[in-house]
Amino acid sequence: MIGRAARRIPTHAVDRPALRAQLDAGASAPLSLIVAPAGAGKSVLLAQWAASHPALPVAWVDIAPADADPLVLFRKLLTAITEASSEFRPPRAAVSTAARRLGDPYLEDLAAGLNEIDPLVLVFDDLDRIGGTPVLTDLWRLVDMLPGGVHVVFASRTDLQLGWSRQRVHNDLVEIRQRELAFDDSTTSRVISAITGIAVSEEVAAKVTARTEGWAVGVQLTALSMRFAADPDLVVATMAETDRLITDYLGEEVLDGLSPRRRAAVVQLSVLDDFDANLAGVVTGRDGEKLLTGLERDSLFVVPVPERAGRYRFHRLFRDLLLLRLRAHDHDAEAELLDAASKWLSESGDEGGAIEYAIRAHDWERVLDLVLGLGRDYYESHRMGAVVRWLREVPDRKLAERPDAAILLAMAEGMSGHAMHAVDRFRTLLADGELTPGQRQVALAYLAACVQFHPETEFFVPVARAAVSELTLHPDAPRPDLLGLTSRSLLLTVSQVSLGRARLLLGDIHGARRIFEAALRAAGTAYRPYRVHTLGALAMAEALTGCLVAASEHAEEALSLATEDDLLVHPAPAEAYLARALVAVQRGEPAAGALALHEGAARALSNQRTHLLWIAWLISHAVDPGGGLPGVEEPEGPRPAFVRDALLAFEMRQARSRGAPVPPPPNQPASWSYIAFEEIAALLALGRPSQARARMTELAPRPEPDAPLPEVEHEILEGWLCAAGKRNPESRAHLTAALALAEPEWLVQPFVRAGAAVAELIDELPGVGNRFRSAVVNTARAAAAPPRQHLAEHLTTRELELLGYLPSRLTIPGIAARCYVSTNTIKTHLGHIYRKLGAQNRDAAVERARELGLIPVGDSAPVM
Repeated sequence: MIGRAARRIPTHAVDRPALRAQLDAGASAPLSLIVAPAGAGKSVLLAQWAASHPALPVAWVDIAPADADPLVLFRKLLTAITEASSEFRPPRAAVSTAARRLGDPYLEDLAAGLNEIDPLVLVFDDLDRIGGTPVLTDLWRLVDMLPGGVHVVFASRTDLQLGWSRQRVHNDLVEIRQRELAFDDSTTSRVISAITGIAVSEEVAAKVTARTEGWAVGVQLTALSMRFAADPDLVVATMAETDRLITDYLGEEVLDGLSPRRRAAVVQLSVLDDFDANLAGVVTGRDGEKLLTGLERDSLFVVPVPERAGRYRFHRLFRDLLLLRLRAHDHDAEAELLDAASKWLSESGDEGGAIEYAIRAHDWERVLDLVLGLGRDYYESHRMGAVVRWLREVPDRKLAERPDAAILLAMAEGMSGHAMHAVDRFRTLLADGELTPGQRQVALAYLAACVQFHPETEFFVPVARAAVSELTLHPDAPRPDLLGLTSRSLLLTVSQVSLGRARLLLGDIHGARRIFEAALRAAGTAYRPYRVHTLGALAMAEALTGCLVAASEHAEEALSLATEDDLLVHPAPAEAYLARALVAVQRGEPAAGALALHEGAARALSNQRTHLLWIAWLISHAVDPGGGLPGVEEPEGPRPAFVRDALLAFEMRQARSRGAPVPPPPNQPASWSYIAFEEIAALLALGRPSQARARMTELAPRPEPDAPLPEVEHEILEGWLCAAGKRNPESRAHLTAALALAEPEWLVQPFVRAGAAVAELIDELPGVGNRFRSAVVNTARAAAAPPRQHLAEHLTTRELELLGYLPSRLTIPGIAARCYVSTNTIKTHLGHIYRKLGAQNRDAAVERARELGLIPVGDSAPVM
């Protein structure tokens, strides 16, 4: 059946079988295109075509200017598809709001979900309203990702310049434009008869067609004018000959034909973008149900809003005319009507609609009152971009009068990825010296939180400390309640975690870990989203110091909480996903973290957490030393100190593996680090044991409790150094100690980084090797000479990770739950795996993968 998102057909509409046949012909291709001016009949034709296929689900999305906001479009699109098909599983990928895009992860997830409800028609009407925006480009990209049974229709007033030639050449693009939509004399005659209830002569029909050039809304307005006029023939005789004049003249004729009371109600309704019977009643003071029924019955240009059941809007051209009349006759009426609508929407729980109408009324006090009354759900549902948009509409002088609103705007800018604006705004507010102690505490805490986005990491250390200090010195200071996120306990958590993030980015990973541990014990982490943030940050620090068991447990807890609270698409779990990927790298199984890496990068990208994107890029090079992973791009701007050092160490290791070790840059700090490890390894590879010994003595790591990585690294290099000096018993003792320290965490990566020489020394250790020792040797050797897949199109790291699950009993939902991704994501990648392996199903893919050596040969439980 046609989904509720499809339009109803106006009672006066005439069937257009020839045009429906064109749409039928294009339905097997990915896309059809309808481009024609306003009032040409695009929407009516599409509604007729949909009605002619009652078994075909149709998701109809009426585009509005607000849909340039990806979150607004995201919700509208999901509503339309869900109404068209109850089988649809919404995407769980993050939307890239900071870049004002839906983003590739979301588009891929959406396309995979649509594969489950094939066939489906997606209609995007009035796309010209978001022309030139990033989300329009995303919708164009979506067309190429969709499964074969999903057909998209783009309808627009203007040509969108999206490169139609490729669709024309490869997919027989159906294009319907004004010349095809224009009425002929016969169609004009039928429309006039349907509206007026009388037959018209061929001469009159031909004259109307000629004067309107077959323009549908011009013909309809003519018919309405004839119905309301005392002399219908005079209407035709006096028609003007341009679209604008036709609209103005005939529209006025239609309005003048209404009773004064009804005309006033129609004009009043024009201030509303859309309306239901209740809102129509509030604005007009009339029985809204009767009013709407009459307008629809008399074809007075009201159309249903497809994605909002029970709501209507005026045709855009007719609404323009009504607004012009309202503004000309009563200058103050529009603001008063908007204010009434805003108050009613606010009382009805539609905060966003209430704010939008208050903005249009320029009622800035009301806008600020409404925005300042918003709750945590705006943060938790990742709608801070809307808060930024609303508050930026408020004049600066009004914001200056309400410091709480200025602080909230800076908070929202930071949370939605506009860090530079946030930092500048916070600095200005704090420098002015007019904030109360409580306001200062909020401003300092959320300024410190901008460390995740801003390149000046060092700046945020004293800011975070100042926030903690003021919160400690003035615990009872009255604080503004902004989004429910400004209690003392939450501000302390924000400040402590921000300080920890700054320490980590500056390279003090051990210090950062201690701060995160203290923050996790504090009261503020009772708030689940902030607990997810804190657990993820702690898990990353633990993974970087080699505490892989604890890192896994904390990342798992964070992602489980995010699942329970529907926060997986929120930016909060980004660090937990990246911690999972880091654990996989540290355990010598980088492909096992590929899905988590991409999910973490997508969430960091959604609000432009630049430093996390740098860490994701760093992990991608550990997963694929050949150049990183597609989809994880190098961020713009300077690298954080920690990332800079880790990437330099990576480059030194790559040079050493090629047999051309290079020394580090001069003036390196005299402390243990990734670079120190590589510097000593390079000296040993160059055959300079005495220099290596000198550096070892100078840079010996300071023991850290529960942080095995530095000590494992030190023992590995001591073993290598002793072997170079022919002190074999000492070498064996150090390497055995390294293995003993690393095994409880399954910490394989330091041995892999050391390279083939150390792997051979470990393989020659006396006694029977255990599973961990074998894993160390085999992984180090494999890293030195990675196996070839022998496939025409290689499996990606994400696909290799999923391949490992296929011999298990896990179902697709079970794999998705294990990886904390959507079933759509799993199905998409499995489809790619089957295609690349030439397999028809899961069992065949397992068999083929074993033949290629991509997964071990052995018995496995049957797939469920």
